[in-house]
Amino acid sequence: MLFRRSLRTSAAALALLLPFAAACGTDARAESSTVTLAVGATGWKAEEAVLKYAGLDDTPYKIKWSLFQGGDQQLQAIRAGALDLASSSEIPPVFAAADGSANFKVVAVQKGATLNQEIVVPKGSKVTGIAGLKGKKIGYVQNTTAHYFLYELLKQAGLKWSDIDAKPLLPNDGLAALNGGGIDAFASYGTSIITAHQQGATTVGSGKDILSGNFLWSARDSVLSSPEQKAAAADLIARITKAYAYVRDGHLDGFAQVTADATHQPLAQARKDLTDAQAQRPTQARTVGADTIASQQKVADVFTELGALKEHLDVKSFWTTELNADLEKAL
Repeated sequence: MLFRRSLRTSAAALALLLPFAAACGTDARAESSTVTLAVGATGWKAEEAVLKYAGLDDTPYKIKWSLFQGGDQQLQAIRAGALDLASSSEIPPVFAAADGSANFKVVAVQKGATLNQEIVVPKGSKVTGIAGLKGKKIGYVQNTTAHYFLYELLKQAGLKWSDIDAKPLLPNDGLAALNGGGIDAFASYGTSIITAHQQGATTVGSGKDILSGNFLWSARDSVLSSPEQKAAAADLIARITKAYAYVRDGHLDGFAQVTADATHQPLAQARKDLTDAQAQRPTQARTVGADTIASQQKVADVFTELGALKEHLDVKSFWTTELNADLEKAL
């Protein structure tokens, strides 16, 4: 595939990842690498799927994908040593680092859409807006974007956090509680919101214009201390950017079908969501900069204001530019 052949990887990274490159063909080189990355995914394995769809899954290192219900769980897995690379919104790393003993660093930012980040009410609900949530039982996914935009939307409506009966729930549990009458509304994201709409839920608030669209790649410290894993991490993040560029370049229909099959939604809806998402904010990686750190600091300060963080957190303590050079070359 022409697109596959066009993928550029730095000579240094190749030297690290493919010790027998001069003597072997592509398949043999991939097999010769002993580098493995344990990588997290949320909702469904979209990153793994888009790499395969674009023909960019032939990595010269092994990837062990693991699925989680949220970025918060991915950061917990990093803290436990079960993941090398986690993808999340700006929020989970804040809480993972709050105890001052983070064993990871934020190494890159992936710009992405902030659609399907909503507060929904079940079919038949009389609630039509945020003001109507006062005194209600509201489920939310704790320490995630849902927690953040729910708080911000309440403030915009003149409500305090104490004005609602807030119930922390995982996406699947929240969806079940919404349908079973256990909660009056649910703040969530991704496939849980898609499914909620399929089951008749309606939107009363959205985080679309509240969230920055900065999704963070966090790497365990051991990755940064390993030249081979570090090069692999940069290469993988760059491949995902290139895969989405391939999707936008006339291949939306095919990946919409992949998405529809994985998320069990009508093809037309999957295509619309994919098209809208890439139009709002194309999925692409960028290196760490002062502005990306400042964006997360703003988020952390909101959680301090909310009382979810006990004291001020200086987020730059768990960011690094160590991957910038490798990522720039790989992109």
